[in-house]
Amino acid sequence: MDNKLHLANFKVVKQMKKTNEIPKGVKMIQAPQIWAETKGEGVTIAVLDTGCDTKHIELSNRIIGGRNFTTDDGGNQHIFEDYNGHGTHVAGTIAASLNHRGVVGVAPKVNLLIVKVLDKNGEGEYDWTIKGIKYAIAQQVDIISMSLGGVEDLPALHKVIKKAVLQHDIPIVCAAGNEGDGKTQTNELSYPAYYNEVISVGAIDSDHQSSRFTNSNSKVDLVAPGEDITSTYINGGYAVLSGTSMAAPHVSGALALIKNITSKQFDRKLTEIELYAQLIRRTLPLGFDTRFEGNGLIYLTLLDSLSTTFNNLTMRAYQL
Repeated sequence: MDNKLHLANFKVVKQMKKTNEIPKGVKMIQAPQIWAETKGEGVTIAVLDTGCDTKHIELSNRIIGGRNFTTDDGGNQHIFEDYNGHGTHVAGTIAASLNHRGVVGVAPKVNLLIVKVLDKNGEGEYDWTIKGIKYAIAQQVDIISMSLGGVEDLPALHKVIKKAVLQHDIPIVCAAGNEGDGKTQTNELSYPAYYNEVISVGAIDSDHQSSRFTNSNSKVDLVAPGEDITSTYINGGYAVLSGTSMAAPHVSGALALIKNITSKQFDRKLTEIELYAQLIRRTLPLGFDTRFEGNGLIYLTLLDSLSTTFNNLTMRAYQL
């Protein structure tokens, strides 16, 4: 039995020093249409990953702190730099600043807590992640994002996840995993994504087709863009990566936007169950088996689109 957590087997498509774009994944989920109302202000997302390039021009003003639970840098808990690239890419998809250079994240004014639980090789002990979740809970974060997984169903990991979600109302977003074979007859399980308490995110491509590598099982909640995703990378650069690791942070950022929108609408803080319901209300079925797509693609303007369509139909009915 493999007793380590790993990065999902993501693919580095290319690296570059410069770019200037709103990444297609950010546009696919309609995030820019929400920014006039909120950019994620006041929401803190804990990113449990390989650390982050804390000096990256797109991210340095979004990071409010962090902790290292790995053996990198001699185990110095105060150094949570990224020597892999994965964590920086995930962080950029969530929160890269809207500064009209490089890229922009789904929630460009959200706060990031960098929790390093995977080392420079993209591997980590289960205990590191358990400690990382406990740290995120203690820091009173609003959302936890984890683009990692393992084959072992460890009770201690499940216990701390249930504590975060059920006792502290912290949504946990997880990458579904990249062991998929494109067949509905087989299920691919990755933990913690397979736990019922987390939000499991599968991947689609830019043509809204299910990614062949995405894990399929009954616990997939929804999908997001996960192929050829441009985001921040180590050494101040940028990279195009593919994997469910790239899909999950789209949902983490979307949850930050939804949290702010719904808090204003209901004039109170929503529970984790209520936030999950609001997330699923904003999913668009794509026609694939639910084991691949869950409830469908996160589409932030779906409710507005439905309301407009309904009003137009109502007006036409009155005119007839």
